[in-house]
Amino acid sequence: MKRYITIHSHFYQPARENPWLEAIERQESAFPYHDWNERITAECYAPNATSRILDEQHRIVKIVNNYARISFNFGATLLAWMEAEAPDTYDAILEADRESMGYFSGHGSAIAQAYSHMILPLATKRDKETQVAWGIYDFELRFGRRPEGMWLPESAVDVETLEVLAAQGISFTILAPHQAARIREIGEGEWTDVNGSHVDPTRAYLARLPSGATINLFFYDGPISRAVAFERLLTRGEDFANRLMSGFSADREGPQLVHIATDGETYGHHHIHGDMALAFALEYLEKDPSVQLTNYGEFLELHPPKWEVEIAENTSWSCSHGIERWRSDCGCSAGEAGWNQSWRGPLRTALDSLRDAIEPKFERAASRVFRDPWKARDAYVEVVTDRSPDRIQRFFSEHAASSLTHAEETEALELMELQRYAMLMYTSCGWFFSEISGIETVQVIQYAARVVQLAESLFEEKFEPTLLQHLAAAKSNIPEQVDGRHIYEKLAKPAIVDLTKVGAHYAVSSLFEEYPEKSRIYCYDVQRNDIHLFEAGRARTAVGRATVTSLITRKSVTLSFGVLYMGDLSLSGGVRHYRGDEEYQTLVSDLADPHAHNDFAAVVRMLDKHFGTLTFSMKSLFRDEQQKIADRIWEGTIREAEATYRQLYEQHRSTMLFQSELSVPPPPIFRRTAEVALNLNLRRAADQDDFPIAQIQRLVNEAKRANVPLDALALSYKFQQMIERKSEGWEATPLNLEVLERLRDAAALARNLPFDVPLWKVQNAWYRQKLSSLPTVMQKQIDGDPEASRWIESFELLGENLSFGAR
Repeated sequence: MKRYITIHSHFYQPARENPWLEAIERQESAFPYHDWNERITAECYAPNATSRILDEQHRIVKIVNNYARISFNFGATLLAWMEAEAPDTYDAILEADRESMGYFSGHGSAIAQAYSHMILPLATKRDKETQVAWGIYDFELRFGRRPEGMWLPESAVDVETLEVLAAQGISFTILAPHQAARIREIGEGEWTDVNGSHVDPTRAYLARLPSGATINLFFYDGPISRAVAFERLLTRGEDFANRLMSGFSADREGPQLVHIATDGETYGHHHIHGDMALAFALEYLEKDPSVQLTNYGEFLELHPPKWEVEIAENTSWSCSHGIERWRSDCGCSAGEAGWNQSWRGPLRTALDSLRDAIEPKFERAASRVFRDPWKARDAYVEVVTDRSPDRIQRFFSEHAASSLTHAEETEALELMELQRYAMLMYTSCGWFFSEISGIETVQVIQYAARVVQLAESLFEEKFEPTLLQHLAAAKSNIPEQVDGRHIYEKLAKPAIVDLTKVGAHYAVSSLFEEYPEKSRIYCYDVQRNDIHLFEAGRARTAVGRATVTSLITRKSVTLSFGVLYMGDLSLSGGVRHYRGDEEYQTLVSDLADPHAHNDFAAVVRMLDKHFGTLTFSMKSLFRDEQQKIADRIWEGTIREAEATYRQLYEQHRSTMLFQSELSVPPPPIFRRTAEVALNLNLRRAADQDDFPIAQIQRLVNEAKRANVPLDALALSYKFQQMIERKSEGWEATPLNLEVLERLRDAAALARNLPFDVPLWKVQNAWYRQKLSSLPTVMQKQIDGDPEASRWIESFELLGENLSFGAR
């Protein structure tokens, strides 16, 4: 009996991009990271690319890429973010797929995913087709080959979805055991009912579809998958491996495939060091001659299905009520006791109504610029993944009905964006959780707001009132959040951006930073045509004109602006469409003259005169820039406050330390002063290029003596960044002994700090140099180079400080 094991991981994050900026803005809940994608990459995606295998003394003996030996899929939107923001991890994922082809008879372990995580059984057939087409194209673009399999969002399935997969050449998908309805041996007449998860999960199955097409299906092992996700099976890698082996049965005939499927975030984000349990289990299983690691493509080649299956329609892996979690208050939730999810139905009704209202209008408008609007939509993923002018022109040459003017091209791109967001607003996470005001649901409501903005501009018709009417029926569990309409108006609508708002952002930020003549603000180009800056003490006035162009739709507008900054957060200004040089020169003069005479009240009056209601304030800045400028505004005040705290602490330091030794607590206000001062001093020390180790050690010891709590989270992040900078400097010149010794000393300090400092990036660097630079230096040692022995000694000490086992 041949025995095989496959571990499938579904890696995905809810889309988090601001729909108008095409970028993720700061998310405070992800602190100390900028956003949740960044945080989960640090906790899960990156560690799985460089996972540690430990010896019995818990020292690192090997670093491996887990992705190369499992089956996996990544959400397309997550990979797009990763390509830009975490390129090392992104490259490691692509390389793992190439490696896996060597392990598994030419079958890569990566499979595709329906593009934007829409629940496909609730989608129109047309949306199903586009989601699958986009998922295939994105996969081919990244992995350089056709996908054999495709992951269905939430494994939600109906027969029509399987038909779409088969029609587009997908060979298999993976489902939960309760999604099988009945089975029989191929060629036999009798069906066996397997409802209630009674399907044998160790086989591959063939599904025959009404069209005559077929597709292969795998049903993962439910109990083992649940144990991995929810029962702390990842505490020990050996236990994980043994539990997988327990899935085999001597009573079954023929080859057996034990396979599981979980969220990939299980391995590191949900379960800390879960990636290491996975790495150990894979290594353990590879050494067992009685079992073979495989992936689904290889298993199908070796053992084509001998059984066929019919699915349970409209089911998923994460809702025991089928697919009700995404359209009703079915009882599945992840939140507070006593809350209900009656908002789910009205939310879906609201979005369905919006989609159905725009579809015929889209089709009519798009037929004027495209030969086939729906084929153009299927192909638009080529532009979504590459917005270069050449790619856009190829798209038009292949799909436009005729040669288009610039205005028609803009309209055509807006029509395609309308469709993109009409699909994005169905991202499954919007219904998954318990409360309509959660960030995932606010995200899909923001997508709907983008649809409304585009549709009202394109079709000159109001769509928002009907949407709001439906959203009002979606009641929040939190009294102050009221309902979906309130959430739309308070959390979605204020986020809406147009070219004028981008101009306002540019005007405000131009007071605080010097832009080049052409600059990029998120997905907009800003061409500075003219600018005048006036300063008087802390007060500044900027007046100028600029052309703002969307890189997404190519829509462009020239704006004039004026803005006055009075210090602190006091700022006022205005922006309007450029009205010609004469009016612009009048604006410049009207703002310059009173500023020169320090008559700032007159400047404000002139702003009101020229811009009327088209005014803005510090709130006009996008979120990250708000934080950046607020930090700059507070910078001087913070320095003064820090100096005061440090001075107070230094003046009374000896008294406080003496009292601490006597176990006599100091006054609470002074204890707080010491806490602020010592944490500030440690953060400042971590920022210094020369890394004053003695000073840091003294401050840590002082905090311990004074019984002062350290801000472990913030300091850990600071010291991690500092040591990573030193590590990057060392890798740039790995044979530089002095740089190596400084890194060695920094790692030794980090190891002995009273808080954990993640050093996995430094460990990765050391391991790479072990494979590359160490052999070179060892040869130099053999050749008699006296510096080589010192380098090797420092290198080995660094390895010890980074928890590596003996060479």
